[in-house]
Amino acid sequence: MKRSSRLFLLLALVAVFIISWIVVLGAETPDQKQAELIRQAGDYMGDGIYVLAAPLLEEAIDINASRTVEAENMLKRAYLEMMGQTGVSRKYLDLLDKQMGRGDAGPEAFAEAAGFHLDRSRFAEAYAVLRAGIAKTQSRELSAMYEGSRYEYTTGYNAYEDVTRTFGSTIGVCRDGRWGIARADGTLFIPCEYDKVSTFSDDRAVVKNGALIYAVDRNNNRLALSKANASDFGNLANDRVPLLIDGKWYRATGEFVVGSTAFDWIGTYSGGYAAAQLNGKWGVVDLSVNWIVPPEYDGVATDELGRSYAQGAVFVKRGGAAYLFVDGAQTGEAYEDACPFGSEGYAAVKKNGKWGFIDVSGEVKIDFRFDEALSFGQHLAAVRQGELWGYVSLYGVLVIDPVFLQAKSFSNGSAPVLTDIGWRFITLIEYRAEGGLM
Repeated sequence: MKRSSRLFLLLALVAVFIISWIVVLGAETPDQKQAELIRQAGDYMGDGIYVLAAPLLEEAIDINASRTVEAENMLKRAYLEMMGQTGVSRKYLDLLDKQMGRGDAGPEAFAEAAGFHLDRSRFAEAYAVLRAGIAKTQSRELSAMYEGSRYEYTTGYNAYEDVTRTFGSTIGVCRDGRWGIARADGTLFIPCEYDKVSTFSDDRAVVKNGALIYAVDRNNNRLALSKANASDFGNLANDRVPLLIDGKWYRATGEFVVGSTAFDWIGTYSGGYAAAQLNGKWGVVDLSVNWIVPPEYDGVATDELGRSYAQGAVFVKRGGAAYLFVDGAQTGEAYEDACPFGSEGYAAVKKNGKWGFIDVSGEVKIDFRFDEALSFGQHLAAVRQGELWGYVSLYGVLVIDPVFLQAKSFSNGSAPVLTDIGWRFITLIEYRAEGGLM
């Protein structure tokens, strides 16, 4: 190759090299490109032109650069300004999902997403977001937001003259002076055609129709007939039902096989134990009629259904005071009155004229500030302030305002409340959406 040709080739290579460097030096870095898109979008947003800002920010967040989170937050604001337009809601929620899915996600995105759902009464979605955020961040703010919103409820259409307390997933209800049995939300399944009904247990209930006492199943088919000349009965549980025969109370099975022990009175079994009165004194018996609390007290605290025993605890009464007994031993101080423990939570006790709540160790968990109270069921307890009833949470917060004339405990997500048109049923939205309470 001639010298001149080699020189020309060398000069050409040098020129290509210089031009390449110029291109490289003149090209935007990802950070620069993202910053320029954010700047342009910011100008549009300052003028209220969100429809032009959004595409720029969508491009900006797809760039792997240092201001992605800033661009995302600007884009969320633009989406909120355009909310209601086709597809914008989905884009906004997808962006929140992206933020919540990051390993270092903080509580802010979860709170924003939950707030968006709550504002639109999408409670199931809000609760799911809050639970996920609490699990991921352990945020107290998210926990407070969850507790503050999770007790939203709906009111059913069924109304009754009177109701019992809920037992498991069923409740006794009265219409036109006749009793039947409904599900916990008030939906009737045994018609109101009886003088009296017991609790529904072991797929049956005891009913009274005129002089007859017999057991029926959930389809109102007769299962067994009492032939013991009984004049009254108590509630059925643990395959035991009290029968009043010739002025004394006897235990019978659901098939009306009557036991031999006569009591002045015997309550409803709970966890295999029941309050009972013998020779004017009160104690607690097991299924074999062994006294686990001897009959030497003035009374035993029972609930509306006649239950007294739960979580190894019972309240006995002596000299006008109520005492907590746990596993047969007295625990804590004396109270003016008490309600038995339920299957969870705390028991309501009265002190200095006001009601509060204790745990099974006797420790005060919610201070004494209510005019009346029932023990907890499903994270909530019915409480009265003044003339009206509402519900308090395990944290001592009044989460359902006192607007009811009377209220009873929650079970299976629902509770009976007395209104101007009779007893109706409120159901927690979280329970309905999730099939349970978290």
